[in-house]
Amino acid sequence: MNLIDSLIPASWLLISLLLFGAVLIKAAFAAPWAVLKKPGVFNLLLGASVAVLAFWQIKTGIQPGLSLHLLGATALTLLFGPWFAILGLGLALLLATAWEGTWHAFALNGLLMAVLPVTISWWIYRLVDSKLPNHFFIYVFLNAFVGAGVAVAAVGFAACVVLAQAGAYPFDYLMQNYLPYFLLMAWSEAVTTGMIMTVLVAYKPHWVATFDDTQYIDGK
Repeated sequence: MNLIDSLIPASWLLISLLLFGAVLIKAAFAAPWAVLKKPGVFNLLLGASVAVLAFWQIKTGIQPGLSLHLLGATALTLLFGPWFAILGLGLALLLATAWEGTWHAFALNGLLMAVLPVTISWWIYRLVDSKLPNHFFIYVFLNAFVGAGVAVAAVGFAACVVLAQAGAYPFDYLMQNYLPYFLLMAWSEAVTTGMIMTVLVAYKPHWVATFDDTQYIDGK
């Protein structure tokens, strides 16, 4: 999705700018920058951000502001943790916005496409990590597959609420003609994220910040 500024009241855009700016500042201070000194981690973060940007270019839409594409937020959250995930998605959004020119809606898109899915993905990971045993299948299925699907579905519903409250489209229209496609996209996101994380934790577990093969695999 990519909301356009003509659909959103100016006051909303200003509030979203303040909120997203605060989140980015928090992320900049809270992110564990020392991790980037490890060989290859910085390149991995940049590469993942560019890959997300590429996924965002493969999109379709039914009306202005009602586009559909994969997000990649859950994968980045599991790979780098929430703060670097938000910064990486912010970078991808910055490049996408520079190409499309919808600067006024940049912050609102950031809240919906970065902050919301990363927060949900991180909450799911923390809940699973604290309540369930450490197991490879549990990690991949719940954190990657289910987490990605829930995050994208939540983004779709939140986008419908924002657009309806802004008066851009009737809520019934969004529920009937936009959200169902977002739920299908949630399934695609879940499958794609599940496959990517399965390969990474199997062959490159040291790339995944939230995965420790000594806990999830050894002795299981």
